Amino acid sequence: MNDNPYLSIDRQMVGDIYTSPEVMDNLTILCDDFGSRFGGTEGERQAAEFMKAKLEAYGLQNVHLEPVEYLGWRRGEVTLEILSPLQMTLPCITLPHAPAADLEASIVDVGDGSEADFERLGDALKGKIAMVTSRTQPRGMNRWVHRNEKYGRSFMAGAAGFIFVNHYPGYGPATGGVGDGDEGPIPAISLALEDGAFLARLLRRKGEVRIRLHSTDAFEQMVSWNVIADLPGTAQNPEIVMLGCHYDGHDISQGAEDPASGTVAVMEAARVLAQYAGPRKNTIRFALWGIEEIGLIGSTAYVAQHPEELDRIRFYFNMDGAGHGKRKDVVLNEWPDLEPVFEEWQKSMALDFSVGESVSAHSDHYPFLMAGVPTGGMEMVEHDLSGRGYGHTRYDTLDKVGERGLREAAAMAARLAIRIADAAEWPAARRGQEAVAALFDKQQYQDEAAIFAKIRAYKEKLQG
Repeated sequence: MNDNPYLSIDRQMVGDIYTSPEVMDNLTILCDDFGSRFGGTEGERQAAEFMKAKLEAYGLQNVHLEPVEYLGWRRGEVTLEILSPLQMTLPCITLPHAPAADLEASIVDVGDGSEADFERLGDALKGKIAMVTSRTQPRGMNRWVHRNEKYGRSFMAGAAGFIFVNHYPGYGPATGGVGDGDEGPIPAISLALEDGAFLARLLRRKGEVRIRLHSTDAFEQMVSWNVIADLPGTAQNPEIVMLGCHYDGHDISQGAEDPASGTVAVMEAARVLAQYAGPRKNTIRFALWGIEEIGLIGSTAYVAQHPEELDRIRFYFNMDGAGHGKRKDVVLNEWPDLEPVFEEWQKSMALDFSVGESVSAHSDHYPFLMAGVPTGGMEMVEHDLSGRGYGHTRYDTLDKVGERGLREAAAMAARLAIRIADAAEWPAARRGQEAVAALFDKQQYQDEAAIFAKIRAYKEKLQG
């Protein structure tokens, strides 16, 4: 006997998703027509307008663009010249929000960039260029170590520059922002694994490698857009359920898996909910965020611009890159009272997903989490610490994304959205700031929270 009260709607929505080409058509347009959609590009503006028009055509209401002003970054030219013990140049890219460089210094190999690696080197990095791999779980550590932690440890140790070496062979340099929305303190570039390995061997054999970095990247004030659309609730003062994903990729790539697979899954969920779900008591809102990749700027601006809404947000569900081919679970951001709710839905939906708990600071749920809003996301409970794969490289292209993963993400999101919106009792309410701060007192989050607090304080001191 099936105890699913939404069985009829589920069948309509899932059947439509699995028999329609819409989700892959949208991904193709975002990637092939608009490119990376990186902040400040023409493709970014075109993508925002395209998504707005699509959501209107699907029957969503209150569809609009919300402008966000920010400090943008434009890529210039960059060269890495080895000056000694031999003379040659290596291909490289600068990392977004790194300052322009005209720097000559020696390299220090920091390995994977664990805390122990930096402690071992002590003052040896002062005035030098730190070379660190992109490995997300450095040897000896049991947690994800973000690029910005390695960059921050480097400039706090007195490094004059930063080299980020991809730990995957054959993928080329890996990109990623380093300024956290502002200009980074020191120049930063990225190399392919093969070129980084060459420099590491040269250091071991010759003892010193001296290089010159020159780049012409520039900063300027820009405008981006968040794309917002509603299925309005029928209650007099409805609560809000939000599904969201950023749509900007990095300028070297199409950003197909990260993030566009999640972007189009949100759009597809919006399409079938508008067609089959009918008005619900509470509002279901869809948010497509700009400029996540250089500091969560779009979602942070939304939280700052809508303080009056935050008490009414029942749940924000993040879908960053959710349409890739990996397992799709529900990860709650330390809301244990919600675990049995989602576990019961998993049974009635006859859907294979796990429910887990975790907190991270590296996607668009984070501004909502820090404002106390109940949050979670579609990702794997058993967190993959191996790294991004094709993500943040020039090979994160449309051909890497399968239609099945897109459909799974859209169908799961649409089905969960109805249930969250309709739940008569919702055992999660907005946290106060003391409760938010207490989240990071838990042992598994203490190390990362402490180092990022130090990095922010040191950066503020540098900026005067």
